[in-house]
Amino acid sequence: MTPAAAPSPAPRAAAAAAGPTVAIDIGGTKIAGALVHPDGTMTATTRRPTPRGVDAEGVMAAVAEVVAELSESPLWASAARCGIGSAGPVDTSRGTVSPVNIGAWRNFPVQERIAAELAARGADLPTVLAGDGVAMTAAEHWLGAARGYANALCMVVSTGVGGGLILNDQLHPGPTGNAGHIGHISVAFDGEPCVCGGRGCVESIASGTAIARWAREQGWTPSEGTARDASAAGVAAAAAQGDPIALAAFDRAGRALAAAIAASATLVETDIAVIGGGVAAAGDTLFGPIRAHLAQYATLSFVQGLRVVPATLGTHAGLIGAAAAATMLLPPSA
Repeated sequence: MTPAAAPSPAPRAAAAAAGPTVAIDIGGTKIAGALVHPDGTMTATTRRPTPRGVDAEGVMAAVAEVVAELSESPLWASAARCGIGSAGPVDTSRGTVSPVNIGAWRNFPVQERIAAELAARGADLPTVLAGDGVAMTAAEHWLGAARGYANALCMVVSTGVGGGLILNDQLHPGPTGNAGHIGHISVAFDGEPCVCGGRGCVESIASGTAIARWAREQGWTPSEGTARDASAAGVAAAAAQGDPIALAAFDRAGRALAAAIAASATLVETDIAVIGGGVAAAGDTLFGPIRAHLAQYATLSFVQGLRVVPATLGTHAGLIGAAAAATMLLPPSA
């Protein structure tokens, strides 16, 4: 399939309020912030490590520090909106998050609390919450590998597997912000239990954690050549050296991803699947099996041209995505 017409230089609605977007990216290792401008450039970038061993307010204190530092920018007064991207689960209908990797936050009202911090520093802004997979999707559609495609699935394959959807050039987060969560599509009817409570989920086969666990269960051990790295990165390094168990682990993961990508494309007719996250850094070790197996699953005429490509924005996707999600989801007057 061919890309849609070339996109505008900024997400929908940017022209209505051309000031920068306050972007907050919340993850298990860091809390980052920036002012993201309509052309995608970032200023006033700052970050803090995500606190460990503290309560909910202790984590929020780090977020407040990021907001406070952003407010010192001379461009703060011109900010037009705020986008928050967070590890999940999220519930955007309530503005709450319960990140798996931030144990102190369960049903934490992060959107309300950040909006209050903004207002306290003179920026009473419309605010949007998005899960990290949805934020990455918005980023890749704006400035990355999905740019120019009207219908796209974007995925993060890391310690978990998440994702998001672009349909008819619009971000489609769903009522609670979890549409496109491809990691919990079941691709193995009799597969092992998943942490979500289901069985045979993509995440239980293709996440970095699952790849490494399966390889070890089959007898793989890291060698000196892989610096004794027992993670998925170590498995990828071994696969690049021709280790048969490591290659089989990535082939298994690639098949699970291919089945889920084909199912999603068949359901909503996406043109492209963009894959980012730490496991995607394995390159052809992952993408080769995905593309090979995709031919077995994407068989109908309207999905046979489906492309699978790496994400391009890397570590910038969180902040750019938080800004892009806010700009795409808020009404033009916001």
